[in-house]
Amino acid sequence: MKLKSLASAAVLAAAGLAGLATSTAFAQAKEQFFPVLVYRTGAYAPNGIPFANGYVDYLKLVNANGGINGVKVTFEECETGYATDKGVECYERLKGKGTGATVFQPLSTGITFALTEKAPGDKIPLITSGYGRSESADGGVFKWNFPLVGTYWVAADILVQHVGKKEGGLDKLKGKKIALVYHDSPYGKEPIPLLQERAKMHGFDLQLLPVTHPGVEQKATWLQIRQSRPDYVFLWGWGVMNSTAVKEAVATGYPREKMYGVWWAGAEPDVKDVGDAAKGYNALALQHGAEPNSKIVKEVLDKVHAKGQGTGPKEEVGQVLYMRGLSAAMLAVEGVKRAQERFGKGKVMTGEQARWGYENLALDQKKLDSLGFAGVMRPVSTSCVDHMGAAWARIHTWDGSKWNFTSDWYQADESILKPMVKAAADKYAGEKKLTRRTPEDCQS
Repeated sequence: MKLKSLASAAVLAAAGLAGLATSTAFAQAKEQFFPVLVYRTGAYAPNGIPFANGYVDYLKLVNANGGINGVKVTFEECETGYATDKGVECYERLKGKGTGATVFQPLSTGITFALTEKAPGDKIPLITSGYGRSESADGGVFKWNFPLVGTYWVAADILVQHVGKKEGGLDKLKGKKIALVYHDSPYGKEPIPLLQERAKMHGFDLQLLPVTHPGVEQKATWLQIRQSRPDYVFLWGWGVMNSTAVKEAVATGYPREKMYGVWWAGAEPDVKDVGDAAKGYNALALQHGAEPNSKIVKEVLDKVHAKGQGTGPKEEVGQVLYMRGLSAAMLAVEGVKRAQERFGKGKVMTGEQARWGYENLALDQKKLDSLGFAGVMRPVSTSCVDHMGAAWARIHTWDGSKWNFTSDWYQADESILKPMVKAAADKYAGEKKLTRRTPEDCQS
């Protein structure tokens, strides 16, 4: 009898373990994994940290609100130090983790170039919001790349439009000098083709001034600027390079009002150490700027930070790069939601299914407002041929203590961008022996 009881207990225990294994497997199957490539160390950490904090806080907020239609979000950070080789190592380590990587956001143009070669074989999409390869907006060639809401060609085009408007018309740029002070890397070189095209169109003189990584030594660069006295300086920097450039402008007497940074050179870490002396410095905003009063910021503070789960300091919530990370995570999650509409609400999406979601994003203003992004972002709508989905930006200016919007919205000129994007995408396809996607493939 005792043996029988023991046997029955063993059977029940085995059944219980099997049930536990089943429920564990189910729990694992209901988790959507987001790898998070970060750089919290190194020369670019002051800019990388707030982005990473915003990105992770949004993923925590999604879980606080019940996940993605009931699917829990999981994530793991991997430190790249902004180095391409480390970025590739992180990709290889995390791509198969858990239920498999949903999407990678490299946060580096160099890492993006490397992963563009790997993502198609692994069937994992890449979101490069506001950076990466400008021609990857062409989804007919770059099936797995999504430079959502802007590329560097968009940024360069809008900056030229803005200074043209300040001069009284693009025709007034003839004979003017524009200096591009750029990070000597794939990132910094990205805007050059667009600026050269605009220079030919409008007759301005383009001066190219590369700055070696990490950008702390710019004396020779600003000596050239002092000698040539360009009418405008466009700054394509990142990390310490940005604050160094502003300090050098102060030292050489170059007016900050004539300086315009790309959206990676227009955040609090770029100017706070310069303070009042940086007053008048301008930069592009990748749609959003500093948004401390937005609904999404109030929700993060209430549901994440007030619960003691904030990733970084409370005071950075709503700052420019924090918002950049927050917005990037929102786009990543909304692509999965969109995919669930087709492949099954409440189910875990594969990278391939998520890719379809990013290619069919339909974030109208009503949807963005409901997510807490009213006044922060404009609608984003992608398709097979358009993997960018929006080409709008505006200018904000540092007043000595905070960023303020100082322009209306600008839209990049598609009559210039589209032929350039197609030509560059076709060139890439030729080099890699790729064929353009068929209409049937666009439906897959």
